[in-house]
Amino acid sequence: MSNELLEIANAADLIVNGYAFQKKSDQVFVLNLNKPDRAAVLRLSGEMLETSMDDIELAIVQDYLQKNLKYMEA
Repeated sequence: MSNELLEIANAADLIVNGYAFQKKSDQVFVLNLNKPDRAAVLRLSGEMLETSMDDIELAIVQDYLQKNLKYMEA
């Protein structure tokens, strides 16, 4: 893993199946650590704002967020 990816992983609030989730205000930034060109910005509700993921990967990430959002609450 490159140093940049390692920094992103360390800063993440949550990592689920290779996806790093970082909550900032009312948005969640998601990066696929195995394919760093795949990323998404979601609202806390799971609504997609921006993405470079395909529809299937985005649906998986939205499901991960829904199921694990409680672990990101501080």
